[in-house]
Amino acid sequence: MKTSLEQALAAASPRIVPRPVTLTGLLIHGSVGVLWLILFARAFFLHGLVAWSTGLAYVIYDTLLLVFVTLKALPLAYGARPRSVAPAGATLPSMGVLVAAHNEASVLPITLAALLRQAHGPAQIVIADDGSTDGTAALLEREFGLVAPREGELSAPSTRYPNLYWLRVVHGGKARALNAAMTLISTETVMTVDADTLLADDATFAMRSAFAEHARLVAAAGILVPVCGKTVSGRLFQWFQTYEYMRNFISRFAWMRADSLLLISGAFAAFRRDALLAVGGFDPQCLVEDYELIHRLRRYSIDRGLGWDVRVIGDAHARTDAPATLGTFLRQRRRWFAGFLETQYWNRDMTGNARYGKLGLLMLPVKAFDTMQPVYGLTAVALLFGFVFGGHGAIVLSIFSVIGLKTALDLAFYLWCVHLYRRWTGDRSNSSLWAATAAAITEPFTFQLLRHTGAVLGWLHFLRGGKSWGVQKRSGLVADGE
Repeated sequence: MKTSLEQALAAASPRIVPRPVTLTGLLIHGSVGVLWLILFARAFFLHGLVAWSTGLAYVIYDTLLLVFVTLKALPLAYGARPRSVAPAGATLPSMGVLVAAHNEASVLPITLAALLRQAHGPAQIVIADDGSTDGTAALLEREFGLVAPREGELSAPSTRYPNLYWLRVVHGGKARALNAAMTLISTETVMTVDADTLLADDATFAMRSAFAEHARLVAAAGILVPVCGKTVSGRLFQWFQTYEYMRNFISRFAWMRADSLLLISGAFAAFRRDALLAVGGFDPQCLVEDYELIHRLRRYSIDRGLGWDVRVIGDAHARTDAPATLGTFLRQRRRWFAGFLETQYWNRDMTGNARYGKLGLLMLPVKAFDTMQPVYGLTAVALLFGFVFGGHGAIVLSIFSVIGLKTALDLAFYLWCVHLYRRWTGDRSNSSLWAATAAAITEPFTFQLLRHTGAVLGWLHFLRGGKSWGVQKRSGLVADGE
């Protein structure tokens, strides 16, 4: 017999009950692939810079996005730093923190220590133990005063920390563990925190304040800083990912102002609990359950005229373990992109659909192009090398002129984003204008190619119907000795 959460998911999910696809949506998604074929073919029939039309399309599209983000993020440059402060006299909503953990004994002490020292902390912290077979059970009993509960039941409160609980479930993945935990707590809001994520001491207070300030807020993203291992490759990946994360969060602010924010990080996010239950919680069949959930919340809100809001909270900070080697990085990006593709496919009826406002007419068409952006990028690089080794000097010179101009624009955008990020978050410790300059210049033929490669692997994973996450080795927070 299906639980009420499963019934809610079945009613709200376009994966389970597909919605009729509009002609506009089909044309938008189809045109992205057709355009790539046409532009790629031009390389074999045309001469001069237009032979590199695939690269020109990539550059133009990316530049337009930079302009959009720059304009939408202007309030961060000229206004007072936005702060999440509850209205005077307002009561902060109660919050439960859910930590899904599968064999995370090495990092759990660090994560729990940060959660237990929160200012205005959560009413409940639940370790959703997803069938761990390492030393997690012994750790929770020995170090945190918890007694192992029956499977599927919430433990008694810790004898040392009254707001700490333990839930044991059969191994079924992060989404199932979180769903089981959210049905057993009673707080007004819930926060999901990955077992390898370290919250700043006031992070839960910032999130609770945001929900108190914005009555229609149903999902909120915090600011994440990546932490990698202290190896040479770890330091290199942390350098690139630090500035990538900064740009991404400025982009999220821009899309938030366009009422179209879809991307939050489940590693550190907060939700109104009744809204989560209404749409069926997290989908265990999705590779990126946090991203897919926001689509479902948005769809549910628009279909019922609820006016729900999704925001990114600049005062809520955390550090999270990030890939430190090529293999772990590519596995992560493969999963992220495959999950993005399946979510885009399930929600294709919203693309170009005026019923969904800016989300349907702006954000989702942009995401439709994003499905092929890495293919455009890698094709552009492959054609460039083909022209170089094919002796097409005039074409190569023109291409490098375009690349030089684009690099200059990227550099300006990098530095602008660092400035905005500092004003918005108040965090200057993880940014350097000199390091950002070096990253902007070197990224196009290094880190960017790795991102695109991971995305293309994601395409293959999606087409094969792959559901495996792969094993990610934790190294950053442990190496920091937190």
